[in-house]
Amino acid sequence: MPIPPEIHGQKYVSLATFRKNGTAVWTPVWFGEGDDKLYVMSRSDSGKYKRIRNNPQLRVAPCTIRGRIIGPEFAGVARILPPEDWPGARKTLERRYWLLRIPFLWSKKNVYIEINITA
Repeated sequence: MPIPPEIHGQKYVSLATFRKNGTAVWTPVWFGEGDDKLYVMSRSDSGKYKRIRNNPQLRVAPCTIRGRIIGPEFAGVARILPPEDWPGARKTLERRYWLLRIPFLWSKKNVYIEINITA
């Protein structure tokens, strides 16, 4: 499914990842767009990453920098990218956020996540 117009071009999206007990945890994130997919950078020691590893189903909604949802929610499926796919995902984020081009923001624990909007 293509990226919905309500998300396309937004500065931030909020991701709802799910705990093992089914409780949603909303987190505002920077994202990149490419090939009808969203790309997000996270750390491998973050709760968001661990929740996605346990359950790839998530919800996505446009939001403000503080996480206030400003549009409709969409269902999606996340996939943790292997290291060989990171350069393409990184470029989608760098095109949108110039601050990511500065090396001090990089950590050896950074990983990339690909999100397919399903409905």
